[in-house]
Amino acid sequence: MQNQNPRLIEALSQLDQLTNWEQRPRGEMRVGLEPILDLSARLGNPHRAFRSIHVAGTKGKSSTCALIEAGLRHAGISVGRYASPHVEHISERISVNGRPVEEGVLAEALFLALDALRAARAEATAAEAATWFDLLTAAGFLIFRDVGIEWAVVETGLGGRLDSTNIVDSDVSVITNIGLEHTEILGRTRAAIAFEKAGIIKPHSAVVTPLEAEDEAGAVIAKRAAEVDARLIRPDFSGLKTIAERNVAVAGAALDVLGEGGVTAREGRAVGGWLIDRDAERESQLPGRLERFTVPVAGRRVCVMLDGAHVPFNLEAVLDDLSGMHGFSGRGIAVVALAADKDAAGLLDVIGRYGVSPIFTSVSNRFRSPAELQALAGEIGLASEVIEDPQAAYRRALERAAASGTWVILTGSLYLAGLLRERVIGEAR
Repeated sequence: MQNQNPRLIEALSQLDQLTNWEQRPRGEMRVGLEPILDLSARLGNPHRAFRSIHVAGTKGKSSTCALIEAGLRHAGISVGRYASPHVEHISERISVNGRPVEEGVLAEALFLALDALRAARAEATAAEAATWFDLLTAAGFLIFRDVGIEWAVVETGLGGRLDSTNIVDSDVSVITNIGLEHTEILGRTRAAIAFEKAGIIKPHSAVVTPLEAEDEAGAVIAKRAAEVDARLIRPDFSGLKTIAERNVAVAGAALDVLGEGGVTAREGRAVGGWLIDRDAERESQLPGRLERFTVPVAGRRVCVMLDGAHVPFNLEAVLDDLSGMHGFSGRGIAVVALAADKDAAGLLDVIGRYGVSPIFTSVSNRFRSPAELQALAGEIGLASEVIEDPQAAYRRALERAAASGTWVILTGSLYLAGLLRERVIGEAR
């Protein structure tokens, strides 16, 4: 989806001249939050104008945020959601009462942030080192302040402790799970990664996580909570089988905490997990996360799943869920693109164990080459195809699925999902 607003095109052009860690290799954590704090101060500290729930975790952050947002909207509370990355359009990152921000509104907020950056450069203060994500975060918080939202649901970009979003003084933090991802930045053990993510827990607040104290990552979170006198809440996952069910449990627990703290719905009832009903679940469906379609091909109907899973344990959970869904039983065909910093061997092991046949493709030079992925697949005896063009790879997957009566998943990258999503929607019935 292309940006249409000329002002937004110009703002993004200026923004793209800044360091964007989402678009380049990164081997170290930023040093501190001074650039975003200085930038925010120059803009009037908009992050102090609303209350917030802050969400971190290896996977499930976006869906959990969307569920909390939907619950608060159903309570009649004005709510904003700040998320990353986007799949099709940058406005997906900043939602106001369940709707992506208007392009013109985003443009003007970005120009204010860019003005603050120029002033910091002229005065040689900390914000002169502000990044692409710093400015977008500041713009998002400006928008939330100016439209008068009461609560913001804020998703971390990377890690937590030193993430730009960690300037919010959240009432509740959520840590969905901990897996090995961005190990070159966050640490090479789950405990080290948990330390970074637990950095979002604020003193005298509450933290929701399903991770048990006996778990190495859960122990780190519990230690941080105790150090800052934060209440630790663990939702009960017993009997919950799917990703969606577990996300609902975590989001519901966060809403329960708000209700216990005196936050009420429009009718005076305490907010809580009861707000996440079928309508809220449907409204919180995000692009590229467990999206199901049926595409007609050569007289057959092929079931297609879009999910940007790029961490082995998450892809395994996705494939587990698929095995219980109508149209997704048996072996499948995966169109796979994988960024260079992801655990390719681990992901391919999962694909092989689930009997999925991969077609490797790529979406940019930041991604592993399809030939390299095919070589890795060959080492574990996994037969595969290489088709460099994602559109052609998707077409090949559909043709093979129609011929063999199987299904297709597009996975390994939200960027791949975004690239192909519009086409899938256009062809689906």
